[in-house]
Amino acid sequence: MSRVRIADDALALACGADAVAHTFETAGCSVERVSSWGMHWLEPLVEIEGMGYGPVAPADVNDILAGRSKLAIGKIEDHSFIQAQQRLTFARAGKTRPLSLIDYAATGGWQSLNRARSLNAPAVIDLVMQSGLRGRGGAGFPTGLKWRTVQEASGSRKYVVCNADEGDSGTFADRMLMEGDPFQLVEGMAIAAHAVGAGTAYIYIRSEYPHAIAKMQQAIIIAHKIIAPLHMEVRVGAGAYVCGEETSLLNSLEGQRGVVRAKPPLPALAGLFGCPTAVNNVLSLAAIPHILAEDGARSYAELGTERSRGTMPIQLAGNILHGGLFETSFGITLNTLIHEIGGGTASGRPVKAVQVGGPLGAYLHPEQFDIPFDYESYAKADALIGHGGIVVFDDRADMAAQARFAMEFCAAESCGKCTPCRIGAQRGRELIDHIRHRKLMAQAAGIEADIILLRDLCNTMKSSSLCALGGFTPYPVLSALEHWPEDFGG
Repeated sequence: MSRVRIADDALALACGADAVAHTFETAGCSVERVSSWGMHWLEPLVEIEGMGYGPVAPADVNDILAGRSKLAIGKIEDHSFIQAQQRLTFARAGKTRPLSLIDYAATGGWQSLNRARSLNAPAVIDLVMQSGLRGRGGAGFPTGLKWRTVQEASGSRKYVVCNADEGDSGTFADRMLMEGDPFQLVEGMAIAAHAVGAGTAYIYIRSEYPHAIAKMQQAIIIAHKIIAPLHMEVRVGAGAYVCGEETSLLNSLEGQRGVVRAKPPLPALAGLFGCPTAVNNVLSLAAIPHILAEDGARSYAELGTERSRGTMPIQLAGNILHGGLFETSFGITLNTLIHEIGGGTASGRPVKAVQVGGPLGAYLHPEQFDIPFDYESYAKADALIGHGGIVVFDDRADMAAQARFAMEFCAAESCGKCTPCRIGAQRGRELIDHIRHRKLMAQAAGIEADIILLRDLCNTMKSSSLCALGGFTPYPVLSALEHWPEDFGG
């Protein structure tokens, strides 16, 4: 009897994985549901004795079992997309059953938690500092420094909060991790709680991720004896993009409206319910078990660039032939990611622009595709790494329309607390509409004046918005104006 392995994450399910699994079972095969390898263009991806087939439909099952399928891709682990990666956070991807304690323990699970508990809190934090880990949610703040602040803060209660409100366009790494390797996140959070002295931990997951919510809830129940005395719960978001900002998230966790808080005080000093709180992204916390492994901090620090250490799970999306999750150390270029790894555009047309860092990230021109993928290099280019999402556009994209979308998105998602974001986004959308209308009517003289006003508005939003929603919205607008002035009629 053949053992067949098929992913059960949301993307595989959306592509018909359940129907494929049922067909194999009907044919007498033993089917295991595992995590996704992250080769999304091949889903549903089927593995039989290490050999891969994809994308598979129910009608393909008989040919696969008869050994005559044209969907064979060879041994999955040897595929060039996998071989080119440095998988640490996603080392188990495609290999383990998400909710199997046996699989997790057999692949090193819980060893780092046991080691962390054999050390005192400052020693654990020192290892995280040595690794050079920085927040993978977008801000890039040193994780160890945040933990040390919480650990040293006075307070009878302290909390760990996992920000799993993954709302950026082109991002799916958090979802894949929670659906495919939930115990790794549980272990990372338990280590964080030990390090900062927290007795309670919350995972705040966006409501649009029902499969991730279910997996994390089950994982906490299964592992509750292992992580005791830590109390861990899942909390479901209310659908607001701004709740990805840590203070807005904390308000939502407290049952209040998701609006941004002014800083100071920082959440590390006065966060959830006014107590010292470590707020970290899914990928930051999921990297912790590797870092706390024997010699893990040193080996992690040796990867990447001078100040951007370790690996980043990069998400390839948009108009790209081979979309999926690609984990590698910092320093890789967009040219390599898009053309060598991603295979260029799915449409076969030239790449016009790439947006990195979600809907508020800058649009990068092909002339910038050799910039090293790290925090400092992107900051110098007025761009953002963000959560590592990459969205590719071909030469048919209208960059003025994309700039308008950034303002429209900000206007729709603003919490409304600060004027530059609440009103600035509305005025920005109107200005871009005016510019596009002038282009249509060939009114070149008026376009120049409107663009000057638009740039001034963007600078105001960047310098005076309360949080990154209003502060980063100008990035896609200004980059579109800079590199594709012809789309604005300039």
